[in-house]
Amino acid sequence: MNETPDNSAPAPLKLFNSLTRTPEIFTPVHEGEARVYTCGPTVYNYPHIGNMRAYVFADLLGRTLSWKGYKLIHVINITDVGHLTDDGDAGEDKLEKAAAERAQSIWDIAKHYTEAYWDDIKALNIRQPAHWSIATDYVPQMIDYAKAIADKHCYELPGGLYFDVSTVADYGRLARATTEDGEGRIDAVEGKRNAADFAIWRKTPEGESRQMEWDSPWGKGAPGWHLECSVMSEALLGLPFDIHTGGIDHREIHHPNEIAQNQAHSGCDHSGARIWMHNNFLIDRAGKMSKSAGEFLRLQLLIDKGIHPLAYRLMCLQAHYRSELEFSWDNLIAALTRLKRIVMGVERLKERLKATQDSKPPHPKITEMRAQLDSAISNDLNSPPVIPLLEDLLSLKKIDPVQRMNLLQEIDQLLGLNLQTLTRTDLRLPPKSASISETEIEDKLDLRQQAKAAKDFVAADAIRDELTAQGVELMDGDPLRWEWSIKI
Repeated sequence: MNETPDNSAPAPLKLFNSLTRTPEIFTPVHEGEARVYTCGPTVYNYPHIGNMRAYVFADLLGRTLSWKGYKLIHVINITDVGHLTDDGDAGEDKLEKAAAERAQSIWDIAKHYTEAYWDDIKALNIRQPAHWSIATDYVPQMIDYAKAIADKHCYELPGGLYFDVSTVADYGRLARATTEDGEGRIDAVEGKRNAADFAIWRKTPEGESRQMEWDSPWGKGAPGWHLECSVMSEALLGLPFDIHTGGIDHREIHHPNEIAQNQAHSGCDHSGARIWMHNNFLIDRAGKMSKSAGEFLRLQLLIDKGIHPLAYRLMCLQAHYRSELEFSWDNLIAALTRLKRIVMGVERLKERLKATQDSKPPHPKITEMRAQLDSAISNDLNSPPVIPLLEDLLSLKKIDPVQRMNLLQEIDQLLGLNLQTLTRTDLRLPPKSASISETEIEDKLDLRQQAKAAKDFVAADAIRDELTAQGVELMDGDPLRWEWSIKI
């Protein structure tokens, strides 16, 4: 990891393990490496911004591990088969359902929404993982995996092959929600031995066909959703690996089922990952974030309203990943305003940097702030205190700008706000509803400047009022001259 200038010991990285419900010091399975698996999207529709919070969190984790000096091997899966329309074992496959509704190939549906998700990943400055694992690329391995555990841990029903959760030790300890009646969100399937038993392989019903189906010892069909993550994580990271991440909703069913499969396949009483980490929900009290509502909050909607996606990233980082985060347009616009002020501070620092020739000896304040940074981020990725620390750093005008810039680069390496290249102009996104172009605005401002020079203040005020009415906020005396006035 980056050592502080006085060579003081770095803080140990503590991460909250959902499996034990306690913070634990990170100790890698393989020395010098950090192997991380993140549950990715089911690509039947666009991801909403609540979905994307999980990847901002996983990116913060990955950046922290890299900053601490570990070689990061990160896997994010793409679910393009096997996920049902709910968490139970009944209903349609989400991809098959979307393809039927849109009268399109399921492969085209998956490709379109995978690329849309990747666009959002790029817009949020989320680093690329070492592997994007596509579920349909691993179906042969899934069949082999199911064969290996079928005799001891599974049984067949007319609907397919089911995993018997009573065959593994301490099933559901991650969720801590099992009862004699089983998990309530799982639909009843006739013939299941236990309420919590789940499908490993789902047979295509008699007389039906799917666009995605494969031959197997249990009939033509498709793998269950839970199977893919166990197969791909083991194939790409080995067992055990270091950290498995996902949304808190995965903690109740999907991840306990993964753990059960991992136990069965390895023959050991381990969960696959040593540490399981879950981000909390983004709460939208207006109720528009759910995909099932038809219209939901996706990143493109924010962009269409003139809000840069990194403002959403900053809003996520302002809350601890394990706390609920309430979405509101006011909160988002406040994050955008805060990001603009930070970018202005960085631009001023860059100007100071141009006039600096030699760096001075390490300043005690910079040493202290670097230690504060390490302490915060090492405490279960506690990002909220890092942001005011960054703002304080930008305000230290009397301290050598080279040292300030060096620390800023470290902070940005963790926060991922792209502060070294982001400009105020980048943050000036035109709302989709804008009725005037940026070129037209600049032309009108030139005319206003000419009117003011000629002391024709009536004409100058008329131009200002016209621009204000079209959602343009003028900034006299500022080199940027204007920006969009965002009203939601």
